[in-house]
Amino acid sequence: MNLRPGQYDVFDYLDRGRTAGLLATAGVAAGLSVHAIVAAFGLGALISQAPLIYEMLRWTGVAYLLYFAWETWRAEDREGLDLASATSSSSFWRGFFSNVFNPKSIVFFVSVVPVFVHYESSASSLLVQIARLGAVYVAIATAIHTSIVLLAGRLWPFLMSGSRKKSVRRVLSFALVLVAAWLAWTTRRA
Repeated sequence: MNLRPGQYDVFDYLDRGRTAGLLATAGVAAGLSVHAIVAAFGLGALISQAPLIYEMLRWTGVAYLLYFAWETWRAEDREGLDLASATSSSSFWRGFFSNVFNPKSIVFFVSVVPVFVHYESSASSLLVQIARLGAVYVAIATAIHTSIVLLAGRLWPFLMSGSRKKSVRRVLSFALVLVAAWLAWTTRRA
C-alpha cells in the first residue's frame, strides 16, 4: 500500500479552510509529478539502488511527519493567531514536501510502474508510457485527496468546535506519529 501524504491536507484544512486544503492537495500532486518524472528518466531506480540517498529521503520523510505531529500538538498554543491568514503558498509547499520526501511513493514508481511498460518500444515511446502512467496515478491520487479535503469541510463543525478541538488535535498528532513510525518500519531495508 502506498502512503498517501495528501491525507495531511485534512489537518491543514481543519484550521485554515478549504482553499488551504486544496492548495496542499495541489502540492501533493506536484510532488507525485516529481516522482513520475524521476521514474520516467530512470533516476528512481538509481535512488532505489543508492542506499545513502534512499536513507536520507526516508528519514527526512519520517522527520517531516514528526514535525507535522509536533506542530499539530502545539497548535493550541497559537490559538490567538489567525491561521487563515497563513500564506497560501505555505499550504502548497507543505503538501509538496510531505510527498517529495515519501520514499514509498518513489518505490511505487520504481517497482510498480515499470511492470506496465512495454520495453520493446523506442526510448521516446517508453518516456510517453511512463508519463501517461504517472499522469493517471497523479489524477487518481488528486481526486482522492480532493475528496478528503471536501469531506473534512463537512466534518469541520463537528470536529473543531468547542471542547472537541483539543482532543481532535491530540488524536491527529498521535496518528501522525504512528504514520511516521509506520513509514520508518515499512521502508527499512533488510
